Amino acid sequence: MHSVPYVTPRREVALGVLVSELTMAAPDQLDKPGTHQIHFVGEHPCKPDGAELVQIRNSSGTFALADGVVANHYFSHKPRSGAYADYYEKVTTYVRVISDQARAIDPTADARTFRTVESVSPESVFLYEDTASSRAGVRQLASTLGAHAVAIVGLGGTGAYVLDLIAKTHVREIHLFDGDVLRQHNAFRVPGAISRAALDKRQNKAAFWAEVYGAMRRGVVPHEMMITESNAHELSGFDTVFLCVDKGTARQAVFAALAQHKVVMIDAGMGVQLSDDGRTLVGICRVTTSTPETRECALASVPSVDRADDLYGSNIQIADLNCLNATMAVIRWKRRVGFYWDARSEVTSTFTVASNLLANTEATV
Repeated sequence: MHSVPYVTPRREVALGVLVSELTMAAPDQLDKPGTHQIHFVGEHPCKPDGAELVQIRNSSGTFALADGVVANHYFSHKPRSGAYADYYEKVTTYVRVISDQARAIDPTADARTFRTVESVSPESVFLYEDTASSRAGVRQLASTLGAHAVAIVGLGGTGAYVLDLIAKTHVREIHLFDGDVLRQHNAFRVPGAISRAALDKRQNKAAFWAEVYGAMRRGVVPHEMMITESNAHELSGFDTVFLCVDKGTARQAVFAALAQHKVVMIDAGMGVQLSDDGRTLVGICRVTTSTPETRECALASVPSVDRADDLYGSNIQIADLNCLNATMAVIRWKRRVGFYWDARSEVTSTFTVASNLLANTEATV
């Protein structure tokens, strides 16, 4: 809320801005406020005599909330009921507490300027507002991913989960590459629930998932094709390529085609076998990151042949490992692009299910 009159330490009336998190019950319906606290852009409001308004004080600093919105203070004024009933009550309460001080100096001070509310930017990839980032206070950080264009090769279990996680970021474009048809066994290792009617259509995987996530955002582009040695060069224009295929030959083709390009490749792979006694499964999830600086080391970490003894290649349903493998890959990507702090920059990570062990391999010269 703009133009909120307040008293400065110099006993002058100035205009500040209140900034609240936004919790939605539906795309067009507000829920109750997620917190009673609120941010403020401006100097710390004072009483008419210039003394700081301590009853709302919480913390001060630099709070980067969104593009062009940097708050200076975080206020706390909890109502007697313990929570605000709605955003009207929350915002008007803070305005009253702050602006009543200003009206003691200037009786005409009023926050109700009826300024025109700007609509959500048409450049946003989302079809409705990203209130998750707003509530978490990471809106500006989340928007930094907007410059990226990524590709996902393979939309089976792991690739579909990668899409699910990437689609909820501000990434500009997500290109999907898969020439396979969506089949019944796929439904047991992908996000969500696929209807019988959808399976009966025998739709291409890339086209199907582009349609599903098109309900939420723009920029999901399907490519109904398999990536092979002859067309792998088409991936060279992306910032990051997620490889989620179960064929060692396909991996090698992509690595070879992109070896001289700047594109980052994040290869997600799984190995699942029966234990020696045949009663349990032995599983490993691996994520290998190939950058222009680590090509040789990364290439040595990825399978070069197709394993006939790998049960995963026989379509065993292990959605939890698919989801974990995808999550490892996406977190690795977010660390690399600066969303998460990256203190390691490992080339390969492997998670062994039996020992619950995560091991990292560093780059070697």
